Amino acid sequence: MNAIIAGEDAEGLGEALEAEGFDVKRIEGFADREALESAGIESADVFAITDTVHATGIPVARELNEDLRIVVYAADSLPEFARPLADLIVDPDLLSPDAVAQEL
Repeated sequence: MNAIIAGEDAEGLGEALEAEGFDVKRIEGFADREALESAGIESADVFAITDTVHATGIPVARELNEDLRIVVYAADSLPEFARPLADLIVDPDLLSPDAVAQEL
């Protein structure tokens, strides 16, 4: 299983996904089309956003990979345009990164 993480990931979701057997790639900088394609979004199983500033990458990721599970793991509110495209929206204060990784 492959996962792509956009955002700082201070809570450690990437490490938790790796512990569950995911191959994790991280996007440095903004999650635009070029960065998503370079990270391999077309063949990824999960796209996780740990900072809602990357929400504009959600529709692009969905366009490039319709089967992608999109997870928002951030305390900030997700913009309205991105909410219907996300499969899971979780506040890190409510669920640990290990619990999220196990569910995925």
